[in-house]
Amino acid sequence: MFDTYLRNTKDRIVEPIARRMTRISPNTISIIGVFFGIGSAIFATQRLYLWGLAFWLINRALDGLDGLLARLHNKQDDFGGYLDILLDFTAYAAIPLGFGLGAASQNIYLALAFLLSTYYLNTASWMYLAAILEKRATRNPETATTIVMPAGLIGGFETIIFYSLFFILPQYLLHLFIVFSALIFITVTQRLIWARRKLS
Repeated sequence: MFDTYLRNTKDRIVEPIARRMTRISPNTISIIGVFFGIGSAIFATQRLYLWGLAFWLINRALDGLDGLLARLHNKQDDFGGYLDILLDFTAYAAIPLGFGLGAASQNIYLALAFLLSTYYLNTASWMYLAAILEKRATRNPETATTIVMPAGLIGGFETIIFYSLFFILPQYLLHLFIVFSALIFITVTQRLIWARRKLS
């Protein structure tokens, strides 16, 4: 919901450092980042929540850096954008699974299944809609992403907040899974209504 504004703010803060990083590939940053994401998931399985939170935040910091590097040093390409989103989703899937394995609770398993199901719906809702918008050449240059990403209630920033809460408040994991799932479902519905109005 706040991704474009926060991305622009982050870019202004990090840009002086990123300009000096001329020898490292954005794809390398993306790959390093996913290892931190997987590490975060492993810490979740072991209930080492402080370490898991630290690795998760490093993963997100690196994810914010790779695209900026690509734009600043003219290294943007479609493969880089594809790799970035694929590795992002690897971390997004691994971390809740890590919590599920660590909790070993039937209720958590059910909530996890519901959460991952909403991920499938959400991915379909924005990726296919993005493809249609690309086909129609509907692009906002301020997004600074490889493809059009239709906005919704839950975006990258909100995901960072909820995943951080998973680590900070693990005793409320069941409730957090349910609330996050519900908000994602609302986001899917929101996009569906928007698409019905704009694409018909």
